[in-house]
Amino acid sequence: MPTPLIIAARRSPIGRAGRSLKTLPVEKLMVPVLQALLADVGLAASRVDEVILGNAVGVGGNIARLAALAAGFPVTVPGLTIDRQCGSGLEAINLGARLIQAGAVEVVISGGVESVSTAPWRVEKPKSLYEMPRFVNRAQFSPDGIGDPEMGIAAENVAKKYGISRDRQDQYALRSHQKAIGSLRAGRFQPEIVPIGLAGANQVDTDECPREDLTLQRLAKLPPAFQEGGTVTVGNACPLNDGAAAVLMVSDRVFHHLGLTQGLRVVDTAAAGVDPNLLGIAPVASTQKLLSRQPGLTIDQIDLVEFNEAFAAQVLACLDELEIPEAKVNVGGGAIALGHPYGASGAILVTRLFTEMVRASQTPQAPRLGLATLGIAGGLGLSSLFERL
Repeated sequence: MPTPLIIAARRSPIGRAGRSLKTLPVEKLMVPVLQALLADVGLAASRVDEVILGNAVGVGGNIARLAALAAGFPVTVPGLTIDRQCGSGLEAINLGARLIQAGAVEVVISGGVESVSTAPWRVEKPKSLYEMPRFVNRAQFSPDGIGDPEMGIAAENVAKKYGISRDRQDQYALRSHQKAIGSLRAGRFQPEIVPIGLAGANQVDTDECPREDLTLQRLAKLPPAFQEGGTVTVGNACPLNDGAAAVLMVSDRVFHHLGLTQGLRVVDTAAAGVDPNLLGIAPVASTQKLLSRQPGLTIDQIDLVEFNEAFAAQVLACLDELEIPEAKVNVGGGAIALGHPYGASGAILVTRLFTEMVRASQTPQAPRLGLATLGIAGGLGLSSLFERL
């Protein structure tokens, strides 16, 4: 069976919705990332067998095909767009890996893109000419009989069930911002970020959301955002964002043909479902399922974890249940500070792992195993395991 190997990983800066990247349609946000991946390894676009991109709240259609053509790829390169909501970018990578393992393709670009700023409004079609159209916030992810809570309410459910206090959530959020600010100062993100050009000579090359002035006292003053008397606030939850990320993945045959020696091997991936009312705990189920397929591997042998920080409550509950020390998690900062562009977030996790495990780690003591995981609307968890070559 061919082995899927990630040889390049790039992302855009992450912008706050309505701010620095607000004028870019979703495909133009993706174009520089696609071009940078090819330039990183000197590969021609004609060598790409498939472009697979995740997107959750975009305009519809086939954004992967649109972005590939906009990036100057030959018309012979196909594109596929998938939607697993917050897990779309990671699922695109997982799917690309499976296609390589199946021998169907040898060179794949997989990732995700989201522009909340330019996402269309959703309008429910009236049942008759005498009714007014109604704006809807999102699609339905679970039948009403089971429960389909808004994301913030689902986070409150997890916080209550697993005993995650407000103070603990705020402290986690503060640490996320502190790590992100430290990373910005140290240039930790520079190798992975592709500057995005705007009108004129302007460009965006830095993540927009990390806050240097944030304190625990400021976080403590914020009111509950989703439930009266709750613990989830805008401070211990992610913002709304625009961003793109993708990886270039090849078979082991192509890897050796290109004379490469460094990269990430996709070891295995797993998806799992849980009660949609507690969707934030789903990474526990998917990670346990993943580990069950790796004889002899335990969670403590994983060196780095990139966990999507939609809400501090769900991250902390999952880390408690999986017994993962926080020191291994989101070492450069997570989505509470950096942002959560839905369809791109899973691919951002893998891009971060690539930087920490491949770009910045050249010693025998460097991280060998990395895990990317997240919870998804509807009660789904997604986990992927990677090994540094």
